[in-house]
Amino acid sequence: GPVVSLSLAVFAEFICAILIILGFKTRLATIPLMVTMLTAAFVAHASDPFGKKELPLLYFTVFFCIFIFGAGKFAIDELSGRKSAYYGG
Repeated sequence: GPVVSLSLAVFAEFICAILIILGFKTRLATIPLMVTMLTAAFVAHASDPFGKKELPLLYFTVFFCIFIFGAGKFAIDELSGRKSAYYGG
């Protein structure tokens, strides 16, 4: 329903974005954002021209690159010294 969808979108675009900025659980935080951007591009703007779909797809590409490459050496995950198998260390 619309209430659940809005709640999930707000969670993704606010909480997950803050986690990415801080570099905490970055790869996991990109997943809801990628889903939100794909939903925006192909559901919310399904009948719109490509110009309207271009920005969500661009954001999806950026989040996908962050998912693949990680947050970098200044992220909280990296600075804490804890490495998990998920992060390849």
